[in-house]
Amino acid sequence: MYELARRESSTNTVVDVDGVRIGEGFCVIAGPCAIEDELQMETAARGVAAAGADLLRGGAYKPRTSPYSFQGLGDRGVALIAAASRRHRLGAVVEALDAEHVPLLAREVAMLQIGARNMQNFALIKVAARTGRPLLLKRGPAATLDELLFAAEYALLEGNPNVVLCERGVRGFDPHTRNLFDLAGALRLKELTHLPVIVDPSHATGRRSLVPPLVLAAAAAGLDGAILEVHPEPARACCDAEQALDLESFSELMNRLEALRPSKVATAASR
Repeated sequence: MYELARRESSTNTVVDVDGVRIGEGFCVIAGPCAIEDELQMETAARGVAAAGADLLRGGAYKPRTSPYSFQGLGDRGVALIAAASRRHRLGAVVEALDAEHVPLLAREVAMLQIGARNMQNFALIKVAARTGRPLLLKRGPAATLDELLFAAEYALLEGNPNVVLCERGVRGFDPHTRNLFDLAGALRLKELTHLPVIVDPSHATGRRSLVPPLVLAAAAAGLDGAILEVHPEPARACCDAEQALDLESFSELMNRLEALRPSKVATAASR
């Protein structure tokens, strides 16, 4: 049994990420799937900050199914998102693909992401946890809830209590969505663990039209946040163009969320 991750009382863990308290209200993390160049990163960061995002995401090291696909800018991408993060006062969330990426990320960004493909890369989880930085741990495409919680346990056992779980869809059989968005599973996680639980409807659905209603559903259901792909020009994105919101659509979504998370929106709008 996952001794440290399991819920034993009604008390929930709140994870502080650069002043943003995940687990209190509904947190929105937004930005491009892949960092492509300085202009794209700056435009995205400025746009999501203006719309009220709480944290900034961006992929520097991209785990792609095809070795011929865009793999990200690597360390240069980290530098670009770190600079944008400072300019717009949004803590940055970046995925660590390998243990060798961890030291740089721990210095430059507010939160380290362990992606779905690495959910059971326990060596990477332990190295990332030892930095003391908050971790965003995504559910693998074929992982059970227990397996996700055991993965979180590896980080907790390293003495790092700042773990956020993310439901990003499990593999299904119907091609109309990229994955199956397991909202029930995310809610069950809230029963099983004290850790914050957020969702990733961009990867779960693969369709931008489905992202806003699922974000609203997650907020209404009492989950702790969402991580979204937002690109200044989705049609020109180097990866995952079909699931990225443009800045206007993201701003509209944030306006719709205002009724469900008034204090969060007011805080972000006051920056």
